[in-house]
Amino acid sequence: MGTIKKFEEIEVWQRARTLVQEPYHISSDITFSKDYALKDQLRRAGISIMANIADGFGRRSSKEFANFLNISHASASEVQFHIYIAFDQNFIQKGVFNKLYTECEEISKMLLGFQNYLRKLQ
Repeated sequence: MGTIKKFEEIEVWQRARTLVQEPYHISSDITFSKDYALKDQLRRAGISIMANIADGFGRRSSKEFANFLNISHASASEVQFHIYIAFDQNFIQKGVFNKLYTECEEISKMLLGFQNYLRKLQ
């Protein structure tokens, strides 16, 4: 894994850590929190981004790490899906939607770039 000694040093993990705070914040709203299924799925998808980066790093194999980054990428897409539902149900405003959607896009690009780098090492 080069000079990275622990997953907390990975920039995309740090970005995902920041991202996951927002779903927790917005889903704590009294109206949103009544939709337990959506609240739970949104939070879990955000957590999954971080968890799969850490899990892949722990595998110590570039090939396996790249596969876990792919799962993280899918989880970022899942967050985007869930915020569409939250927006459509008027649980969040357009500005919050745009902020989260854009952050997920940026994290996804970072994940894809990191995957490509790891696959070249194979």
